[in-house]
Amino acid sequence: MIVFDLACQTAGHRFEGWFGSSDDFASQQQRGLVACPHCGSSNVIKAPMAPSVPRKGNQIAVRSSASHETATAAPATPPVPMAKDAVLPPEAVKMMHALARMQAEVLKSSRDAGKGFVEEARSMHYGEREAEPIHGQATLKEANELVEEGISVAALPFPIAPPEALN
Repeated sequence: MIVFDLACQTAGHRFEGWFGSSDDFASQQQRGLVACPHCGSSNVIKAPMAPSVPRKGNQIAVRSSASHETATAAPATPPVPMAKDAVLPPEAVKMMHALARMQAEVLKSSRDAGKGFVEEARSMHYGEREAEPIHGQATLKEANELVEEGISVAALPFPIAPPEALN
């Protein structure tokens, strides 16, 4: 995996994107699949970024006492569920937390259509009802059918609890 800092040329938003390779990014960008998560613009380019120079394998990370105090004073991030004995790079954990925060913000500004998501998405797309941001449940087959009809949908990366399952 490779992480790129990306920039929306339409509104100047900056964000990260994870790709299999540089060619994968170029291919997705050419097909219009790379979009700004803030405004939806597909006018996105790679932004200048600082190089990531990893520590040599034979070097030990040394923390100063000042950085240790700062680290312990900062609020702890919640653990990320992983497969047993899996090791996730810190950058991946940071990205997952950012993605979870972004998803939470999106969910706050959309209505849960639950199992009626597919029908409601279609009726809004075809002008049978007023468009509004919604989220809900769809099978992979249903989601693919929506995309084939030209209806924009995106899978939520983290599971959410339906309102009836919350306390």
